[in-house]
Amino acid sequence: MAEDMYSERRIRAADRLHAIGADGLICFPSRNLQYLTGFYEEPGERHLFLVLPADGDPALLVPALYGTQIREGTTVAEIRTWDDGEDPVEAVRALLADRDLRDGHLLVDDRMWARFTQDLRSAAPAATWGLASEALVDLRIRKDEAELAALREAAAVADAVVADLREGAHEHVGSTERGLATWIGDRLAAHGGSGVSFETVVGSGPNGAKPHHRSGDREIREGDPVVLDFGTRVDGYPSDQTRTLVLAGDPPEEYRTVHEVVREAQAAAVDAIEPGIEAGAVDRVAREIIEEAGYGDAFVHRTGHGVGLDVHEEPYLVAGNDRPLEPGMVCSVEPGIYLPGRFGCRIEDLVVVTEDGAERLNRTDRGWR
Repeated sequence: MAEDMYSERRIRAADRLHAIGADGLICFPSRNLQYLTGFYEEPGERHLFLVLPADGDPALLVPALYGTQIREGTTVAEIRTWDDGEDPVEAVRALLADRDLRDGHLLVDDRMWARFTQDLRSAAPAATWGLASEALVDLRIRKDEAELAALREAAAVADAVVADLREGAHEHVGSTERGLATWIGDRLAAHGGSGVSFETVVGSGPNGAKPHHRSGDREIREGDPVVLDFGTRVDGYPSDQTRTLVLAGDPPEEYRTVHEVVREAQAAAVDAIEPGIEAGAVDRVAREIIEEAGYGDAFVHRTGHGVGLDVHEEPYLVAGNDRPLEPGMVCSVEPGIYLPGRFGCRIEDLVVVTEDGAERLNRTDRGWR
């Protein structure tokens, strides 16, 4: 992605701050920081902030050990460093004072650690505070062509792993869930992905009835429905795909019915996506099909969520969300049915809203065999 793209994003973010009456934005290591600078790092104990005023130039305040890599990896002109023997709060106080932000209305990362928000309050006791999402959701929610290209490639990597899994499915009978999750991670890397975009879910048999099951030591058996939810990243952008497969043998008879209901609900929800439809209406399409089949109480989560640099972001396909979908938005569509103690079933694809409908980013077969 072109470096000047990040400068343009910071300009748009400053314009957005003006529009909502905020004086500045402060990001710590997060996907927001990556979106605005191109630099990504997991949060740590050291103070690392992007300060973006509505008026004036942005600046990065970083630990000295990050100085070289951040200078080489971002287009932010002013980078201030602090040493481990210094008080970082004093450095924050000085930077905010230089930007006339100590008594302004400031937005901070929604997921910023409490330690850092407390230090910011100490550095700017007269300021008022809000959340970065007030400014950034409307900027990040519609993906540009570079973002869509990365999302398509990440989805293609996940598709390739599903194809690998189908080809050698019987070989994984007798493996543990954790062992299969490790194999999936290896195959994602082999196909060009960068790590996993979230902890891989392998839920076999009754464990599949737990939507966010943590892959464990249960051995996968013939006839088990296995919920497989995984993804990787390309240029920082994730894939997120779910297939529920029977790797060998025949599943419980009711599973065949459940899988068909879920597949019908997922297809109908994808078909419903187009510019102007409310996010909550897409949820309703999938939910009504599952309810009519008698499994309404077993569909225990929203139909989908937005996907960008964060795996879960706006727009959420959930009851009550009246936000209209727009071209460039990307979301998962993932209805499911979960029967505790027996099995679960979920089918998920990523979908981008186009000018006249929707495009699936995942293209592998959605059947259970």
